[in-house]
Amino acid sequence: MADGKQPEASDGAGSAAREAVVGLQPGAVFISYASQDAQAAKHICLALREAGIEVWFDQSELRGGDVWDASIRKQIKTCALFLPVISRTTHSRDEGYFRLEWKLAVDRSHLMAADRPFLLPVVIDDTPDHDERVPERFREVQWTRLPGGVTPTVFVGCVQRLLKRDLAEGPPRTAAEATAVSAALSTRQPVVTSRRPWAALLVTIGVLLVALGYIAVNRLVASKRFTQVAAPSGSAPQNAMAPAFAPPPHSIAILPFVNMSGDPKQEYFSDGISEELLNCLSRLGDLQVMARTSSFSFKGKDVDVTAIAHQLNVSAVLEGSVRRAGNTVRITVQLINGVNGFQMWSQRYDRNLSDILKVQADVATEVTQQLKVKLVGDVEEMIEIGGTKNPQAYDAYLRGEQLASNGDGTEGTYRAALAEYDHAIALDPDYAAAHAGRAITLSNITSVTTNLDTREEMQKQAVAAAELAVHLAPEFGEAHRALGSALSRSSFDFARAAREYDHALALAPGSASVQEGFALFAAKLGHFEAALTAARRALRLDPQNFWSHFGLSRVFCLARRYGEAQVPLHDAQALNPKSRLVGYWLVMSALASGQTGQTQRLCESPSTPLEEDDRHGCLALVYHALGRQADAQRELEQLKALYGESAAYTYAQIYAQWGNTPAALQWLRKARGSRDNALQYLKVDWQLDPIRNEPAFKSLEEQLNFPR
Repeated sequence: MADGKQPEASDGAGSAAREAVVGLQPGAVFISYASQDAQAAKHICLALREAGIEVWFDQSELRGGDVWDASIRKQIKTCALFLPVISRTTHSRDEGYFRLEWKLAVDRSHLMAADRPFLLPVVIDDTPDHDERVPERFREVQWTRLPGGVTPTVFVGCVQRLLKRDLAEGPPRTAAEATAVSAALSTRQPVVTSRRPWAALLVTIGVLLVALGYIAVNRLVASKRFTQVAAPSGSAPQNAMAPAFAPPPHSIAILPFVNMSGDPKQEYFSDGISEELLNCLSRLGDLQVMARTSSFSFKGKDVDVTAIAHQLNVSAVLEGSVRRAGNTVRITVQLINGVNGFQMWSQRYDRNLSDILKVQADVATEVTQQLKVKLVGDVEEMIEIGGTKNPQAYDAYLRGEQLASNGDGTEGTYRAALAEYDHAIALDPDYAAAHAGRAITLSNITSVTTNLDTREEMQKQAVAAAELAVHLAPEFGEAHRALGSALSRSSFDFARAAREYDHALALAPGSASVQEGFALFAAKLGHFEAALTAARRALRLDPQNFWSHFGLSRVFCLARRYGEAQVPLHDAQALNPKSRLVGYWLVMSALASGQTGQTQRLCESPSTPLEEDDRHGCLALVYHALGRQADAQRELEQLKALYGESAAYTYAQIYAQWGNTPAALQWLRKARGSRDNALQYLKVDWQLDPIRNEPAFKSLEEQLNFPR
């Protein structure tokens, strides 16, 4: 079903070359990189996009061909800045498509005025400035060093000024900044003499990166240990422009605690401790907490803590272990400085299981004190919101969360999670978090079930469960988010849902799931800028999460910005290659873009991950567009045989695209009668455009009470 493809980020929760690409808008940045440097290049791309900068960042692994070659040439010819990513990889590779991109950019630069900025080389490791394997034109301008692709805001700001042709640099704003800039200027040795006047700005960029990185680090911890480490003897000298790692000062990642119990079945418990702590800390507005999926992506991997901090761009990392024996548990935690790897604080807790929630409160309080986060109200009270004092209920809740987050999105998995939430509630009827989880899971079941009676009953239950969660814990952000979701997906009460999402955002601004849930909700109403802001924040909070990338791509698709949806779609596909959700949106974006031939190949190919109903629905549209109406009719009949009237909204989409207005409106009325969840997309659904001006359609839209 159409809504079955719309689970919210935590509700249950390489790529092929594209046939065509969407051209860059004026003022765009083209990022050119070797495939091995994709992760670092992605960090740069996301940082620029966060600031609203248009970026062309291709992630296709199958390059070449006449169409693709022509597309790339067009992008390089029209972009405003060309940003080549230089590394040991580019030095070692004799061949690569990036070398053609570099040549095209250099050729274009020869046609430009000397005072026009265009080439902006970025180095992500210790590759020396005199590397003879980069074009001479690159060596004529100043390089910027962004180790690992970590991109400070000062660099982003300088790129914005380059794009706006505003080359004037203001004076340092504080004495500390002036001192740092002065020190950087006094020690810097020029590497090359630039023949381009605008290169002076790039020198300033590098100096400011060093200076502001120095300031950020010293504001985080006043310690003389933060000194620059000299390069090993015999190694290439580091460019003085290399910025210090300067993550947000009040940012933290909570790694999955190690299960030391000797029983693999206790793994969920150690994961749950760290996850619950993560959720507690995310409610503290001034603390930026990396979301679960990104933090947990390092589970079982032998990765240095400072490397993790760099990859997640956090200033601190909390790690620990859990040893559970009978009714006793020992939790050991340590807080690591992500900049230099030094231990900032450690503690061991020996408790009875009846005290486990008090242990979490103690740990969270210590961490917040170490990071000097400004707290509003009592920490312990904030941490206990939505929780339980019953350890058995907590165990059941953790099992439900594990199923809901890591399940396969089927009705059976959702029902298994629902059973665990119900068990937790039976043990503690006042457990608000369990009621919120139950509400989200019920909403998910209504999106995938083909039983109309089940759908209607569970829609009512979802709203009731979320309302109870809010009643039990009015200050619990996730409860308001669950209610907002249930109201929009089940009862189509969008005005009230908007108020609940506002509450959720105010109470839990650091929750990736709240941000992603709101992003989808706002997109359904056509508020695309607000939706994109929230989706990008969710991605920043949880960059290793499939749902964060998928959520951003879905917002782009609903906003009809299909070209921009491709990067996050392919990022999501890289994290989950078998995702049928990605397959569906790849097909729909190609179809909406008018790429009928490409859509046909995707729909007919068994390698494209698609649900059976999606494949039939896709081919019904494609064959009609190709003039093969008999084949299109056959696909529609097969779809109806599978789902009966439970897919009424999907039939309305198909008939609208076929130009059969009476049939489309008839099936929309049936969708309204059966409370089809997909009606929440009515306002922005491109497939319904042919009937959007019909009086019957407008009447239905008014019945759904979309906010104006």
